[in-house]
Amino acid sequence: MPKELAWYDVFSSYFKQQLMKSLGIILIVIGIAMIIIRGVSVPTQKKVVDIGSLQINKTENHWIGWPTYAGAIVAIVGVVLTVSSRKRS
Repeated sequence: MPKELAWYDVFSSYFKQQLMKSLGIILIVIGIAMIIIRGVSVPTQKKVVDIGSLQINKTENHWIGWPTYAGAIVAIVGVVLTVSSRKRS
């Protein structure tokens, strides 16, 4: 005999599908952005001289980068989540 689903089971299933779809789309966008933008430069200040009221600071740029394949992996995971949420509907 088939088991009847309560309203909260149907709502929970719908919510999970929408959550997976939304997360998949977000991951696809982030993955594409990671492929296009290969990294960011973050400025940091370094104190060079500190003599009483005299301070000399130097601004250095540090590069934070990631490999292109990392963006591709994130995008592929997003596609898998999006497609798997559609198959369960």
